[in-house]
Amino acid sequence: MKWQYPVLTVPKLPANGMALFPFILVKEASSKFDEVIIRHEIIHLRQQIELLVLPFYFFYLINYLYNRTIFNNHHEAYMNIVFEREAYANDIFSDYLQRRKPFSWIRYFKN
Repeated sequence: MKWQYPVLTVPKLPANGMALFPFILVKEASSKFDEVIIRHEIIHLRQQIELLVLPFYFFYLINYLYNRTIFNNHHEAYMNIVFEREAYANDIFSDYLQRRKPFSWIRYFKN
C-alpha cells in the first residue's frame, strides 16, 4: 500500500513506530507494510496537524508527565496519553482515517 507520508526505517528507534511530522519512522523495514503500525502513526500525524505540530509534542509530554503522577510505571502512563488512546483504539480499523473527525482525540480524556 502507498502512504501519503514518507516512511523511513530507523533501526535504532526505541519503538516499533514513531510519527515525527511529516515522517513516519519504523524500526524494521518490514513494518513499512504493516497497516496497523502505519495507520497508528498516521493518526498521530493527523493529531499533530490539528495542534499545529509543535504544540502536539508539548501536550503529549505534559499528558505523559501527568499520567506518571497517577500510574506507577512508564507503560501505563504512555498507554493513557489521550493521543495514544485514540490511536490504539482505532488503528485496527481500515476505514478509520476516512471517517475520523478532526480533534477526535479530545473524547479520550478520562474524567
